[in-house]
Amino acid sequence: MSIEPPLAAIPTTRRAVLTSLKRNGAMRASELALELGITVPAVRQQLQRLTADGLVTRSTDRLNRGRPPHRYELTAAAESMFPKRYGDLTNELLCYLGGPGDDTVTGLFEQRRRRRLEAAKPRVEGRPLHEQVAELARILDEDGYLADVEQIGEGKWLVTEHNCAILSVATGYRQACSSEIAFIRDALPGAKVERVAHLMDGAHVCAYEISPA
Repeated sequence: MSIEPPLAAIPTTRRAVLTSLKRNGAMRASELALELGITVPAVRQQLQRLTADGLVTRSTDRLNRGRPPHRYELTAAAESMFPKRYGDLTNELLCYLGGPGDDTVTGLFEQRRRRRLEAAKPRVEGRPLHEQVAELARILDEDGYLADVEQIGEGKWLVTEHNCAILSVATGYRQACSSEIAFIRDALPGAKVERVAHLMDGAHVCAYEISPA
């Protein structure tokens, strides 16, 4: 079953407002009403809902005399709902470097692993293992992996990544997956880390069982 893009899940009129703001930049309610062929009150109603959802922000145009009209523009959250082809671009660039089996490409994933590890070390070092695991899950979640952790036994935890932040790249470059588990193992040097579920093998998540070494 395919998943609708985030923008497609928004009601039609609100989606039209977002699309107009994307095309034109900051706009007044009257300008939006004219472009969309609906009344100004109807536009304001949609803008109120979009503002409440954190998708539109309002600023004041102070260049006009009298009561300054408000202008509306997209927030970063709304910008992220429009299609991005970062994965396609990354795959294309990696292909130019030599493709999946090239040592240069493998070296790039190794650099990414080292960079992530250097950022993670200060957050996990010197803590008991259970705190290290919890902090690692937070790091993975911040990186876009929609990660969580649960204790599944005495001194044993399961870290689950419900989203692969680089799925389109990982599909063609298994170095991404080996880099991921290497990062987790290096971030938890006092632990045994075993991958027990893998998206690339048909699972719906990636999951890692962690226990003391």
